[in-house]
This record gives sequence, structure tokens and C-alpha cells, in this order.
Amino acid sequence: MLWWHYFLLFGAGLFVGFINTIAGSGSFLSLPILIFTGMPAGVANGTNRLPILFSSIMGVISFNKKNYFDLKNALLLAAFVIQGAIVGSFFILEIPDNLIEKIIGYIMLIFAVLTLWRPQAFNSAPKENISIKIRWYHFVMFFLIGFYGGFIQAGVGIFILFACVLSLGYDLINANSIKLALTLAFTPFSLFIFILNDQVQWIPGLIMAFGGILGAWYGARFAIKKGIKIMKLILFIVLILSGLILVFKQ
Repeated sequence: MLWWHYFLLFGAGLFVGFINTIAGSGSFLSLPILIFTGMPAGVANGTNRLPILFSSIMGVISFNKKNYFDLKNALLLAAFVIQGAIVGSFFILEIPDNLIEKIIGYIMLIFAVLTLWRPQAFNSAPKENISIKIRWYHFVMFFLIGFYGGFIQAGVGIFILFACVLSLGYDLINANSIKLALTLAFTPFSLFIFILNDQVQWIPGLIMAFGGILGAWYGARFAIKKGIKIMKLILFIVLILSGLILVFKQ
């Protein structure tokens, strides 16, 4: 790895931490950059869990300090997401990777349309100290999201975000804090597996993680200060770009 690669990793971590805190799908940028520095794809995938973990921690702390975090529901949902992820990790998906990526791409494009089709759900004003009643079918929904994350992973943050907004009724800011908490809940499990299999490069990963911490800190402040409209625009752009990349990827 060349010396300037470390600056590249820090800058990428900064940007990805910001994007993941506001919308998601930052791994579509961080993974190619890790591979560009010379890492094998498997090692890049494992190393990428470090910035995801640390930026999620910072994002949750930042939203919680501003009282935009429903801790009780986050813990309840995390239990079912983790169970789903553990079960899902034992399943081997027989669908080719290329087909899976295209399916996820189309789903993201559909989500982009939903942000326009259901504007009232995405325009609701953020509320401090919010508490929403969780019903039994929400546990089933988040178990299935965890199951999906257990054997596919890609785009799971976007699925959590949309479930929080469209089904639970959270505003985008509180939904993002829940999304980060659930990401934080199951990322250590996958990171541990990668560490056991020697698929993590610590120095590059921690450099990107440091950038991710700063990016997540600023992302949370940006979201709270700039509000829902800017977040909705960034989310829409991320969904369109991520969807198109996956649909047209060779």
C-alpha cells in the first residue's frame, strides 16, 4: 500500500461516514476504494466493517445527545434483527451474485420513487424524545430484515430506514438513529467472523474508521441543523445512484 493511499482512506471514511449517517449505502464507495489500494475483495469486505462499526457508534451518540433516539424501541428491534441475522447467516443463497445485485438495484430505484410518492411520510418534522408503539408484525418485519442482512447484507441499512419511516412512522432523523443503532447491533458479529478468518487489515481499516467517526459526527449535526428536506434530497440521490450502479453493473 502506497503512502498516499492512507490519505485516500481517511477522506473516503470521512465522506462515507457522513453519507451512512444521513442515508446509507456508503459501502458502494468504500469497498471499491479499499480494493483499489490492493486488498483482495474478501479482505476489503471484512476491513470495511471497522469504519461501519465506529461511524455507527458516533452516529448513535450524536443523535442521542440531541434527544433524537428511541432507545427502548432500538433495543427491542435489535433483538429481532440480530436473531434474524444469525439465522440468515446459516443459509446459502443459490441465486447468482449478479442477479442479487440487480434485484437490490431495482428495489432501491423503487424506494427512490416511494420518497416522491409518499412525501408526507418523509416530510414529517423531527420530534425529540419520541416513543412509538411497536406491534407484533414489526418484530416479524425486522426479523426478516435481519435474516436478509445475515446472508446478503448489501443495502440492509436502506431497508431498515424505510421500515422505520413507512411502517413505524418515524421521521427521517429518528429513523436514521434507529438504523445506525441496529447496524451497530449486528456489525460486531460479522466483524468477529472476518477477524477469525484473518480477513481484516487493521491499520487501513482504523484509518478509514477515524475518518468515518468524524464524518458521522458531522453528518448527525448536519441532519439536525439542515432538517428533513436536505436529508430527503440526499437519500433520493443515494438511492438513484446506488440503484443504477447495481442494475447496470456487469
